[in-house]
Amino acid sequence: MMKAVFKSILVVCVGNICRSPVAERLLARKLAELGSEITVSSAGIAALEGHAADDDAASVAHSQGLSVAGHVARQFSHELGAAHALILVMEPGHKREIVKAAPDLSGRVMLFDHWTGGKGIADPYRRSRLFHEEVFAQIEAAASAWAEKLHK
Repeated sequence: MMKAVFKSILVVCVGNICRSPVAERLLARKLAELGSEITVSSAGIAALEGHAADDDAASVAHSQGLSVAGHVARQFSHELGAAHALILVMEPGHKREIVKAAPDLSGRVMLFDHWTGGKGIADPYRRSRLFHEEVFAQIEAAASAWAEKLHK
């Protein structure tokens, strides 16, 4: 069963300030609600290291009852990826970049929206609040789907 296989998940986007922090917190919350002990963290392939979550992403998350307070962006590395059983990326290009840099991790990398379309979740950075809200809804649906699959 999946829940016995995956003990830790790394969620990856570009800057680690919009999508992946929100996805990290949503997936962690949904897994915890199901009684799962899977841990979730996040990183960026071109992280704005040391930055907090983007104000717009944080505001939309807050309006939906989710806090990304305390988030600090960090850079993806081979070591970080290797420390996680599953790496969930926001776009197909992120998977290609990770696999190019760390071919041995290729079997661990999947799209965050794998169960809800599998086309990727667009970057809302410096986009409208409405776009951030649409991205939040996509991330929430994908997080719910992953939580259900992982906790079976």
